[in-house]
Amino acid sequence: MENKSYLGKIVISIFVLLTVCFFTFILLFIVAFSGNIHYIPLVIAAAVILYIGFVLVIFDVFYKNSKRVKIFWTIAGIVLVACTVQPVYKWFDDRVPTVDSEVNIYQYEPFTDKNKLVQLDKKPTLKLAEPLPKIDGATALYPLYAAITEHIYPEKEYNPYKSEVVVNQTHEAYTNLIFGNTDMIFAAGPSDSQINQAEQQGIKLHLTPIGKEAFVFFVNSKNNVNRLSLDQIKGIYAGEITNWEEVGGKDDAIRAFQRPQDSGSQTALQRLMGDTPLMEAPTEDIATGMGGIINEVSQYKNYKNAIGYTFRYYSNEMVKNKEIKLLEINGVAPTRETIRNNTYPIASEFYIVTAGEPTGNVKKLIEWVLSEEGQALVEKAGYVSLKSAE
Repeated sequence: MENKSYLGKIVISIFVLLTVCFFTFILLFIVAFSGNIHYIPLVIAAAVILYIGFVLVIFDVFYKNSKRVKIFWTIAGIVLVACTVQPVYKWFDDRVPTVDSEVNIYQYEPFTDKNKLVQLDKKPTLKLAEPLPKIDGATALYPLYAAITEHIYPEKEYNPYKSEVVVNQTHEAYTNLIFGNTDMIFAAGPSDSQINQAEQQGIKLHLTPIGKEAFVFFVNSKNNVNRLSLDQIKGIYAGEITNWEEVGGKDDAIRAFQRPQDSGSQTALQRLMGDTPLMEAPTEDIATGMGGIINEVSQYKNYKNAIGYTFRYYSNEMVKNKEIKLLEINGVAPTRETIRNNTYPIASEFYIVTAGEPTGNVKKLIEWVLSEEGQALVEKAGYVSLKSAE
């Protein structure tokens, strides 16, 4: 009888094992499908502990032995706590706001009611007809070339993602230009890899400067550091300065975010660093230490010890995040006035980029942007025109 009872317990334990595996698999599928993969270790640990506990009970391992019960639940508790660290950290991390917030691009769509595009005081002297140049560009410059579109293109729908005038991130805009999907892009200067990619396709990029913009660094608004020197910026992004205390702040490790390779701001940082080696980007999940270097941090997290970078217009006019502050560089704040008088040390031109010399309507559009009317629109849109910066 005792053997039959023991065999019955084995059958029951196998049935419970299959049941636990079935429901655990379903739960893991739901967790993975929802993108919450950081819960997977916790789900597996809970299932294993539940099953082991059940088996120990039905085989009377815990019978009249409270010491074994305490040992089991102590070990189980330690395992569960360890598996809870990552989900808890992720929960808190998700509540840290992202600085590089997504902008509602549709509020700048040409020829729509109550859009935020600026207008010249008089009608433009140029009106383009078919074939209309296909325009692409960086998000930070979309308010400008959308306004240009509204002034000199025929009135119709220009969906920002599916029309003659679209918006992308810088690296996508360059790819579209190089492979002939667009006629011109509004962007910061190309990276070395973008220049090489163009050359591999037999294309020489033609850059026409149309205005100036500031490359800016920002920190959490509660950070007591208000200014950095260029040498300090380079030291931080070279990994030589690692604590805010080294630059006049509080004793806290510096978390220096970077952007995707070939993005406009990442290229600007690389140009700024010059011959100084740029450190690898930090791991995204420092608490778990699980690993790898994150090469493409697309959004800055507004940690109190973080530092990031972007362009002045995007930060001040499009995102308008009050939880961050722009740093003075070499004692100069990034404003239109300091860009205009060349006192802000990291101001650079932005361009209309074409694949080779511009011709036809593309050339007409560029000539108009460089004209008095076009430069007035650049200025009115909130950027710094070439003429005002002379």
